[in-house]
Amino acid sequence: MAIEKVRNYFETLGVADRILEFDVSSATVELAAQAVGCEPARIAKTLSFDLQGTPLLIVAAGDAKIDNRKYKDCFSCKAKMLSPEQAETLVGHAVGGVCPFAVNDGVRVCLDASLKRFETVFPACGSSNSAIELTIPELEKYAASTDWVDVCKNWQPA
Repeated sequence: MAIEKVRNYFETLGVADRILEFDVSSATVELAAQAVGCEPARIAKTLSFDLQGTPLLIVAAGDAKIDNRKYKDCFSCKAKMLSPEQAETLVGHAVGGVCPFAVNDGVRVCLDASLKRFETVFPACGSSNSAIELTIPELEKYAASTDWVDVCKNWQPA
């Protein structure tokens, strides 16, 4: 199970005891926010894409949406999400628990600028009823992200 992969990974970093597991689903931004007790924007959702044959994860704030123009400008191709089956096979986590931790080899991870406005965020931990509270520097370190991108919309203050 993917949560065990994530737990084992976090044990090597000494933070496995910070994983939160819920009796309810946290598979969507809204459900995760209810389970954690925070505003939906602080849920760090992980979206999975096919980047010209390479699995790509973009971790973004819960209130952000992919901006197709920004995505194309950044990655030089149209945004194409992985199917649930592809996500589980290529990334190593099922939809609802996709996270940037303990992913399969060859998965590229990017963090979106929409996250930078928070001190801490709550990404999933490989299951549809888990999360962990991380600072942005911790998220950068533990996700082994390759870079920061700005590919989302609908989160900036008016």
